[in-house]
Amino acid sequence: MAGWLFVITLVLAVAAAYRPLGDYLYRVVSGRKSNVVERGIYRLVGVDPNTEQTWGVYARSVLAFSAVSILFLYLFLRVQDKLWLSLGFDGVPTHIAWNTAVSFVTNTNWQAYSGESTMGHLAQMAGLSVQNFVSASVGIAVAVALIRGFAARKSQTLGNFWVDLTRITLRVLLPIAVLATLVFMIGGMVQNLSGGTDVTTLTGATQHITGGPVASQEAIKELGTNGGGFYNTNSAHPFENPTTWTNWIQLFLILCIPFAMPRVFGRMVGQNRQGYAIVAVMSVLALASIALTVGFEVHGGGTVPQAAGAAMEGKDVRFGVPNSATFGAVTTLTSTGAVNSFLDSYTSFGGMMPMVNMMLGEVAPGGVGAGLYGLLILATITVFVAGLMVGRTPEYVGKKIGAREMKLASLYFLVTPAVVLIGTAAAFATGHNSTALNTGPHGLSEVLYAFTSAGNNNGSAFAGITVNTPWWDTALGLAMLLGRFLPIILVLALAGSLARQKPVPESEGTLPTHQPLFVGLVVGVTIVLVALTFLPALALGPIAEGLS
Repeated sequence: MAGWLFVITLVLAVAAAYRPLGDYLYRVVSGRKSNVVERGIYRLVGVDPNTEQTWGVYARSVLAFSAVSILFLYLFLRVQDKLWLSLGFDGVPTHIAWNTAVSFVTNTNWQAYSGESTMGHLAQMAGLSVQNFVSASVGIAVAVALIRGFAARKSQTLGNFWVDLTRITLRVLLPIAVLATLVFMIGGMVQNLSGGTDVTTLTGATQHITGGPVASQEAIKELGTNGGGFYNTNSAHPFENPTTWTNWIQLFLILCIPFAMPRVFGRMVGQNRQGYAIVAVMSVLALASIALTVGFEVHGGGTVPQAAGAAMEGKDVRFGVPNSATFGAVTTLTSTGAVNSFLDSYTSFGGMMPMVNMMLGEVAPGGVGAGLYGLLILATITVFVAGLMVGRTPEYVGKKIGAREMKLASLYFLVTPAVVLIGTAAAFATGHNSTALNTGPHGLSEVLYAFTSAGNNNGSAFAGITVNTPWWDTALGLAMLLGRFLPIILVLALAGSLARQKPVPESEGTLPTHQPLFVGLVVGVTIVLVALTFLPALALGPIAEGLS
């Protein structure tokens, strides 16, 4: 009952934030006036805030900013031993610095290292946390650019990336993160510049516990659907997640912006009901996933879980099974990747659900921005399929979906499965699957999960696999890059194609895209696309393990 109360109150809180937060986001991305701080930033980087960009220029701006960010963070981590507050740690090794730089810039936050024994405080604050802010802003900016494509009337431009990036960071993410930091500090989360404390454990041994600016990093880690962790055990560490109510706050921060983004879509295209339809799709998929994940873990098969009353292995007793399983489902339904339990210890089908959540394309509700543009492309595909059924040129919110739009949408959804499945096959073909803790179906699941997490820019891990090697760091880094930036380029190309169109007025033959029928169609298309693509791999991994 406590577990279901946890979920119900979370749902109600996210629903209550939908309208006010969505309206605020809409005002931020639609406003024309810049404040003093923003104007100073524009002058510093040489940007004219009144100049709008074509989709090609917008895309090049995203890629250029991200490339510079990767280079800066890589160099920052390599020389951290020469910087203030390094805590005596050496510079991060080459392959880990590459993997980490790519990971945080792509909003993946996959970690092939133990945070408290690898990163100094300055690297955490000025390196990783900064990328937590701006990588989240990039995702929201791209989603807004796609919405502008739907809302535009024969336009060649999609706005200005540098303006969007600056406003989203300063007006949305930063103030909410500051407030969340204060709340977390009240809840007992650590926020200091301490080098650490030596304590005596219950067994009489001595353990060094590192302090640091944890609360501030935790706030943007969740708000920006970044993931990662200050400590190796992530949100299971009491300094990162002290109580059940801080666990609840973390999940609320993860969900509030992705679920509010459809409101921005509805406001910008001038039809709030379209936003309600999109958020309904997100809600149906999310609630089904949470229910299944919690159900599989509470009623876990096997002698030991049944004797214990639930699958408690790898779960913190502070949170219990329902809260842990909910956390696991929410962080993989989004692109967060934070964990408060050991996913590798989940039951076969319980462990399959986080994989399926990511394989859906993380659209329920997905990462900040990324979830919305992924679902809008799914809605575009659904409209096209429905149009074929009735022999009519498909339309979505006044824009025709023709051959060019469908090619871009189809390529978008081919990128990530190709990255995941080819990467998994490459690991087995080269023998690098031997670093997995297990063999058989569960060993396949561990490798498949790693590439699913990297290719979908999630960042969570089964953790029963050693990936801190040059091959794994390089391969997963490439998967993150391809999984992030190829879809972004395709989204912006689609936005540019839509923006150039003249809106088509509704007629008797127009498919209503705001009614329950359309919501059901989008849900069905989402599930079918995933089932057809990933079912063979799932059948060899978690399904085979569960049936055995």
